[in-house]
Amino acid sequence: MDTWMCVYMIVGLQLSGSFAYDGSGYWPYTDDEDVRYTGVPWCAPVKVKHGHVSCQTPRGERYKNVLGTRCKIRCKTGYELHGSSEILCMASKQWSGNYACREVRCPKLTMPSNGGFKCSDGSYFNSRCQFFCSPGYTLRGDHSATCQSSRTWSGGNSVCLDVDPPVIKCPNIKEKTAEPGKLTAKVTWDTPEGKDTADGILTDVILKGKPPGLHFPEGNHKLSYTVFDRAENKATCRFNVRVRVRRCTPLSVPDNGWMKCDSAGDNYGATCEFRCLGGYELKGSAARVCQFNMEWSGLETSCAPMNINVGVRSAAALLDQFYEKRRILIISAPSAANHYYRFQMTNLQHAQCGLDLRHVTVIELVGVYPAQIGRIRHRLIPPGLALQLRLLLQLSQNSFSMVLLDKQGVDKQRYTFPITAAEIFTTIDTFPLRTEEAILQKEAGQSC
Repeated sequence: MDTWMCVYMIVGLQLSGSFAYDGSGYWPYTDDEDVRYTGVPWCAPVKVKHGHVSCQTPRGERYKNVLGTRCKIRCKTGYELHGSSEILCMASKQWSGNYACREVRCPKLTMPSNGGFKCSDGSYFNSRCQFFCSPGYTLRGDHSATCQSSRTWSGGNSVCLDVDPPVIKCPNIKEKTAEPGKLTAKVTWDTPEGKDTADGILTDVILKGKPPGLHFPEGNHKLSYTVFDRAENKATCRFNVRVRVRRCTPLSVPDNGWMKCDSAGDNYGATCEFRCLGGYELKGSAARVCQFNMEWSGLETSCAPMNINVGVRSAAALLDQFYEKRRILIISAPSAANHYYRFQMTNLQHAQCGLDLRHVTVIELVGVYPAQIGRIRHRLIPPGLALQLRLLLQLSQNSFSMVLLDKQGVDKQRYTFPITAAEIFTTIDTFPLRTEEAILQKEAGQSC
């Protein structure tokens, strides 16, 4: 005897009726007294929210809740059954089990790092979740996921990656002008601060080129900064630094002279000094400076032959013409026949180049007043002016003597007897100013 037979026997006993089993799966009523229960609603109607029910009555009755009705419960898509899937209307007017269709719920989605998601209906069936990333991050993988009836998500393999390079702006430096007297310029700038678009953290900043605060030479200099973020994305900015040297038109060395310039010789602040060879007088400016407007200061320089005026009234006026220009060797003798005088002049005739190289002018004072004469090479000095020179320099007209004056008119050496040109040159070469002259003459290639 199966379960259903037992159920109908129990129901029959409760109704105090007579039953007989006909082998068809039901216990038909045989007692006329029990027919009143046939086809009468017995249990509460079956209602399944979010689902549907299919019932089978014992004899195909109209009502689907008569005694002995058997019902199967099914849920709609997206809902799952909780309780009995099949129930029976019992004599107690109760169904044999409880049932409910509850909405399917998926497990909680994993939140992507540096991002999140927003769902239309939480984790319930058919809820659609949209993934998003924090600023600076880019979504890779599924852009959305939907909760399915199988309690699984249709997607969700999403990550937020930092794929955007950081941002960096280089300084805006265009041109620097070299300082006076220099061929370089000190260039400074603030190190640019890069910015990461994601987490704001930079791992390295690399400069290609000379760092700020140093002196940059003339020309165009290309520099760049490169920054890296933690995802190893990089960004590079580039800028140029142009150092300009303001220059004047180069000066030329004057004929019969030489020129010495510092720095580069034609740059802003450079100074050029000029000197003339022996026997020549400097005209114009002895020194010229290259100015900011790229023009030279002063007047054009030239070296003209010295024109000694022997018609002056005093010995001092005559000597003033040589001040800071020439050295003077004055030779005094009582007559042209003087043995010392003849020896000295013969020796000096063969040393004219050395005298000119050392800027030495020879003045001869010969004879006894009033018959005395003076001579500067081929130019004669009046007797009265010659006498003044002897008196001014305290030279005797009765004996041989010589005196050597430097360019400042200082009495440097006196002689009472003839000496060789080499001895004179040795003495002059010890003068402080002569050392500088010798260096300049060597640079200019001047020699005997």
